[in-house]
Amino acid sequence: MLTLTQALYDQIVAHARADHPDEACGVVAGPAGTGRPERFIPMLNAARSPTFYEFDSTDLLKLYREMDDRDEEPVIIYHSHTATEAYPSRTDVTYANEPGAHYVLVSTADTDGGEFQFRSYRIVEGEITEEEVQVVASY
Repeated sequence: MLTLTQALYDQIVAHARADHPDEACGVVAGPAGTGRPERFIPMLNAARSPTFYEFDSTDLLKLYREMDDRDEEPVIIYHSHTATEAYPSRTDVTYANEPGAHYVLVSTADTDGGEFQFRSYRIVEGEITEEEVQVVASY
């Protein structure tokens, strides 16, 4: 199960909405070994595409060095789907290389202002497992 604060949930959804019609992407880092998402890090979608996201390699290297310096790890890796449901695509599964991370997808396909889909998955060795999301006021 993924447990995250309402503030983090709101930041992820706001980023997805702000970048629409392009896919948004980012990371939520947390103290290494805790599995607790704490630090919201929105990233630039280097692909600038409504159907694909890609972290800029220089930004990603900088982020991993920073997390290493802060004794953090990527707890959540998130992105949005702009025209489809919040379910990992084959490409998403191919690029999922953090077996300990929660892969969060937000669908912005419903642009009428309705509730967006916010779903979390574990993706390990190509196997997709959806997990429950619990939003809390604080840890």
